[in-house]
Amino acid sequence: MARIAGVDLPQTKRVEIALTYIHGIGRTRSGKILEKAGVDLSTKVKDLSEDEATRIRKVIQEEGQVEGDLRKDVSMNLKRLMEIGCYRGLRHRRSMPVRGQNTHNNARTRRGPKRSVTGRKR
Repeated sequence: MARIAGVDLPQTKRVEIALTYIHGIGRTRSGKILEKAGVDLSTKVKDLSEDEATRIRKVIQEEGQVEGDLRKDVSMNLKRLMEIGCYRGLRHRRSMPVRGQNTHNNARTRRGPKRSVTGRKR
């Protein structure tokens, strides 16, 4: 089982797709990582040799932040915005859309399920 950056990669998927299971790595970045490591994109995870997995780990370590470090940085950035009391921080604190989206009839993902108001009819 290939374990990279603390994540178990799915055995039956191609390496290019499997690397996207790591937080901070998308399709483009996974392609660049595999190119630097000298691994074929269409190789399945179960067919990876130990040497190839080691090269991929090394490239990911050199590239930059993934998984825990990245999550910690993002949460620290949000915390900083909330502490200084800027508009974006206030929107994060209230669980409202941050980037100017409409909230009158949308934003259900960010605001959560509708709360029904009972006893309003007369």
